[in-house]
Amino acid sequence: MASHVVGYPRMGPKRELKFALESMWDGKTQAADLEQVAKDLRASIWKQMAEAGVSMIPSNTFSYYDQVLDTTAMVGAVPARYEWTGGEIGHDVYFSMARGNKTKPAMEMTKWFDTNYHYIVPELSSETKFMYSSRKAVSEYKEAKALGVDTVPVLVGPVTYLLLSKGDKSAPKGFDTLSLLDAILPVYKEVITELKEAGASWIQLDEPKLVMDLEAAQYEAFKKAYAVLGELSGVKLLLETYFTDLPAEAYKTLCGLPISGFGVDLVRGSKTLSIIHEQGLPAGKTLFAGVVDGRNIWANDLAASVAVVEELQAKLGKENVVVSTSCSLLHSAVDLKNETKLDSELKSWMAFAAQKLLEVVAIAKAVSGEKDEEFFSANAAAQASRRNSPRVHNKAVKELAASLAGSEHRRATPVSSRLDQQQKHLNLPILPTTTIGSFPQTPELRRVRREVKSKKISEEDYDKAIKAEIDSVVKLQEELDIDVLVHGEPERNDMVEYFGEQLDGFCFSANGWVQSYGSRCVKPPIIFGDVSRPKAMTVYWSTYAQSVTKRPMKGMLTGPVTILNWSFVRNDQPRSETCYQISLAIKDEVEDLEKANITVIQIDEAALREGLPLRKSEHADYLRWAVHGFRITTCGVKDTTQIHTHMCYSNFNDIIHSIIDMDADVITIENSRSDEKLLSVFREGVHYGAGIGPGVYDIHSPRIPPTEEMADRARKMLAVLESKVLWINPDCGLKTRKYGEVVPALTNMVNAAKQLRAELAK
Repeated sequence: MASHVVGYPRMGPKRELKFALESMWDGKTQAADLEQVAKDLRASIWKQMAEAGVSMIPSNTFSYYDQVLDTTAMVGAVPARYEWTGGEIGHDVYFSMARGNKTKPAMEMTKWFDTNYHYIVPELSSETKFMYSSRKAVSEYKEAKALGVDTVPVLVGPVTYLLLSKGDKSAPKGFDTLSLLDAILPVYKEVITELKEAGASWIQLDEPKLVMDLEAAQYEAFKKAYAVLGELSGVKLLLETYFTDLPAEAYKTLCGLPISGFGVDLVRGSKTLSIIHEQGLPAGKTLFAGVVDGRNIWANDLAASVAVVEELQAKLGKENVVVSTSCSLLHSAVDLKNETKLDSELKSWMAFAAQKLLEVVAIAKAVSGEKDEEFFSANAAAQASRRNSPRVHNKAVKELAASLAGSEHRRATPVSSRLDQQQKHLNLPILPTTTIGSFPQTPELRRVRREVKSKKISEEDYDKAIKAEIDSVVKLQEELDIDVLVHGEPERNDMVEYFGEQLDGFCFSANGWVQSYGSRCVKPPIIFGDVSRPKAMTVYWSTYAQSVTKRPMKGMLTGPVTILNWSFVRNDQPRSETCYQISLAIKDEVEDLEKANITVIQIDEAALREGLPLRKSEHADYLRWAVHGFRITTCGVKDTTQIHTHMCYSNFNDIIHSIIDMDADVITIENSRSDEKLLSVFREGVHYGAGIGPGVYDIHSPRIPPTEEMADRARKMLAVLESKVLWINPDCGLKTRKYGEVVPALTNMVNAAKQLRAELAK
């Protein structure tokens, strides 16, 4: 029986691509050095899959930044500001689109569906001229073939690409990117024809937009696109969907397209199985059954997956089913073999991407009568161990979380009254300035944290080093004349991992890195059991930071929903239950900070929007428990304690009422890359009575915006927001930037605020 993998991590088991990219961006190495690292990585991945026994191996899932940006390069949809004049798109134009450059801002970045992966949003208009401008897909197919590996080239499908795009600044309001379908399809035909001529027998087109709630015209666009692409004979088209259930109309549409096969997620899309059994499968089509979880790190229940595949075979025919992953393994960690921090019992419960390859092949062999009894026996024992382990279950925690259902956990006083009391206490100027939390993480800081963990330096020396960094960051902010300060988070490796390391129910990998965007990788904590807080986590550093300044110092916490969404979460209970357990832990921390006289506390919920289910019918339930989880953390504080939260890189307009329902005193939010999209919600009459700080500059670009540009962004905000609620801040934390960029950017930001205060005083 055939086995198939939707996609694979591209960073490498030791983040080789990350370091090669950053070295080239810093001017330490040349493009040729980066290209050699990339070539070696691709070769090792293809070889690994072939040796594991995967029969349908993907190519063109590698990327220097992200697969949507690769598609933008493939179809030549380069915004005019990058002054591209045609020809094959090279590194300069490609990375300028992703990161900006000294004179041109980057394109917008947002979350890939409901994951923590980001993509660069294409900018299109009726004037966009598509042309075949990157032969990456063909060259990588040929590269694999030269190594003796015949692959399935993967493309982002044309309809999903257009639906993920936005109109550029020249496009009229309401511009329909699908109006460009006729214009883009000839490029796809060229690419598919070249791949066919190079020898590809299957080509995978990822169309995850099909799992969304679509309108009739959007379904028609799929029919139109694949009617055109299906005319190409001599090659089989695989249309891949993932991340949730397929609507019945989407399944019907898939069955009617002139394609050879389609893939479905049977892990997060368990209801799709019922649709398949009800509607069957048309003759001549193959179902790629995604039974191995591509988004988590838990070992598959092999016996259960075999049962699902055998049931499908009985219904659809043995030759019409292929075992696959539920989505790309891009969202999982790379290889469990590299783990030194996890004990043997915990490791037995897990499977990273490399192990998931073996699971896919083992399931395919088992349903073909070649069951590996030893492999299956070990898997069954691990499943039983996890179900029954006392490390997983804490009765007291479960009972406390269950008791939360009876209350809304709202603060008693309305936010407008709280803000008045807080202003009397804090005495801030109009348009107060602040930053989001983190300051640059220097090599020296990382060295200090590594050395204290490996016991190369003492706790006392570590304490001195972190305090010295806090002193420096506080002094810098005072010199810049920032109003509400942060301590810079020098003690923190990651905004989620730092808290998870201090909570029961979490464990951590040594090398479980997952790409978030570009070269940025995160190492998600693993929530394997019931969550509780043994002791205070941040009070020591926050109180020290407050002791060295008279200005307000923010206590910095990560919110429960973000900790949940940015972790690998246990799959043996509802996510809402795990969220409430984390909420109780953060609530304890908030109240301990307040007792320590920290009167401004930021609880970041950067990932609230990304956890929103893809189907609208499921939105209300998620938002109910997610927003409730946030309110649990703050319900016990005084009116004079100002609660901030932060969100980034998502479209918030459709959940603005849920954001208001969180009842924070101040929200800081991404605004700079999205052409002030957020402001439209206020222009349309939504009243936001709390404090709000839409970011005035993009910290994910090395570009330093001038004072007037930031002031102009704030003026646009003042057109729809009252000056008494507006804050001036960057759009995200400064952790990934260098001080040479941070200092002039923050200088300009503070100058912009002062300039606006002067204008308002006239």
